[in-house]
Amino acid sequence: MKKQAKAGSAFRNRILARLSSADKRRIANKLTRVNAVPRDSLYEPNKPFRHVYFPETGVASILSVLENGTESEVATIGNEGMVGLPVFLGAKRSPERSFWQVPGQAYRLSVEVFKKETNRNGALNRSINLYAQVFFAQIAQSVSCNRVHNITQRCARWLLMTHDRVPGDEFELTQQFLSQMLGVRRTGVSEVAGGLQRGRLITYRRGHITILNRKGLEKASCECYRVVRREFERLLGPEANRK
Repeated sequence: MKKQAKAGSAFRNRILARLSSADKRRIANKLTRVNAVPRDSLYEPNKPFRHVYFPETGVASILSVLENGTESEVATIGNEGMVGLPVFLGAKRSPERSFWQVPGQAYRLSVEVFKKETNRNGALNRSINLYAQVFFAQIAQSVSCNRVHNITQRCARWLLMTHDRVPGDEFELTQQFLSQMLGVRRTGVSEVAGGLQRGRLITYRRGHITILNRKGLEKASCECYRVVRREFERLLGPEANRK
């Protein structure tokens, strides 16, 4: 289901929410509200970008794709940002793949309209520039995290990041996605999720995760979650994350 955004919408997406009332009214008429359906493609490797997306409650994945077809999770994007940052930076295509990972809602904007809006060099540009800094900080922290922290810490971090981006305490997250995020086989995912479940921090059934004890999950996570969250709050405001 797709429909136009209403003028003056109260955006949950932090980039759109930072716009002035006049900018919101103008851009709302150009946005299309879409359902974020898991595994629906947003862009494919080395194919021209057609749209950019501003998640509201859905979460997107960015994956690196090797020549043998192996895919590795490199970043996730929720209501703090946008899918299609390379377009803003002047690129027409990317070697990565992106698709929706967690269902929800998002806004879509054609590349042509997006470029016209960013050519205004106004509040939209300033917000995206701030988001770009947060996005690169997230990737840099993930590199260190994957190297030095254990699987339980990394899993807790990813669950907290997803929890920040969705309404409520329950969301869909498949074993395949967790294995890509953590760089381990599905058996490893089952073990770590089982441990978190036995600790009564989460419940995990058939791809559905419920956060039972957020404070406990934060203790189980590594410092990387806090580092990235602080950057979210410093640059985009506390509304970008669950308080």
